[in-house]
Amino acid sequence: MSYHRIVVKFGTSLLTSGTDRLNIQIMANLAQQVAQLHYQGKEIIIVSSGAIAAGRQKLEGIPERKNTPFKQVLASVGQGHLMHTYEQLFSQHGITIAQALLTKGDMSDRSGYLNARNTLLALIELGVICVVNENDVVAIDEIEEFKFGDNDKLSAMVANLVDADLLVLLTDVGGLYTSDPYCNPDAQLISRVDRIDNRIERLAKETTNYQGTGGMATKIEAAKLATSSGTSVIIADGREPDVLVRISRGKDIGTFLLTQVNKMESKKRWMLSGLASKGKIIVDKGAVVALKEQNKSLLPAGVVGVDGDFQRGDIVDISDKQGNHIGYGISNYGSADMLIIKGAHSDKIPSLLGYEYGDEAIHRNNMVIL
Repeated sequence: MSYHRIVVKFGTSLLTSGTDRLNIQIMANLAQQVAQLHYQGKEIIIVSSGAIAAGRQKLEGIPERKNTPFKQVLASVGQGHLMHTYEQLFSQHGITIAQALLTKGDMSDRSGYLNARNTLLALIELGVICVVNENDVVAIDEIEEFKFGDNDKLSAMVANLVDADLLVLLTDVGGLYTSDPYCNPDAQLISRVDRIDNRIERLAKETTNYQGTGGMATKIEAAKLATSSGTSVIIADGREPDVLVRISRGKDIGTFLLTQVNKMESKKRWMLSGLASKGKIIVDKGAVVALKEQNKSLLPAGVVGVDGDFQRGDIVDISDKQGNHIGYGISNYGSADMLIIKGAHSDKIPSLLGYEYGDEAIHRNNMVIL
């Protein structure tokens, strides 16, 4: 199988080779592989750990403290160093990078979710590679001594956010084994998991990665989230030669965890869930053609009516003037704003509202047409 949009997570244990500082040689090798895929037309988003390790490296000689504020200091110092390293490495390949610092709160907030999704998809369209990290400076719950999930879970949420074809979790072990490979030399790699059940979760808890903060259990938890949202997952050793390039070509490396649904089914199920629908947008005949036959975004000019009270980021029904249900979408504007801009050309939005969230009433990436 060949993959087009890939979210790849680099773990701390991989980026540091189990030490207390970034391993530039490993990072350069990973950047070179990402650049190769980028120039092949693949769409790559990186979720990177390593900020705290980078901060520890920059503040070498300062006595270590175990409290959370000091870890946040390390993250604050290290984040700049980490990004500077990525920028230097990717500039050698002529690639522009961006940074996105996210928290779980950003994902649970309607407007934050929509802003993050639109920004990441816009960066992809521009050919910019985004490096995502958890905002450890403010995300206190996720930076405690015993993290649960950290960037493994974040990478699964990002994969869902951008409708990725594949999530690759790169670490310093070969994948999920039948027992702990550090303790048992006879442990066998599990090359494929069709369903994450109690047995798989139990094996993951028994397989410990001592260098990282997440471990195999959190990787399987992340895989469970991703596979239930339409994204397959591979857990692999990031030190394998050309690991990303080979994975992108469908080679069997590490542990492959098969998604249970396709992305469209997942999106439909989410939009049909309890989160749906907070209102309705009624569109004209031209908009129906643009949406159903041309796969275009819904512009305010095609909106003829609004029903219900909804906010920016809410899911709404899309219907024609005869009441026929066209689909679902995440609205870029609340109902009050939509009533003002309906029927207007997009370039009039700033003058009508005094602000604007984009040209589209609903972007094509944020809708499901029935």
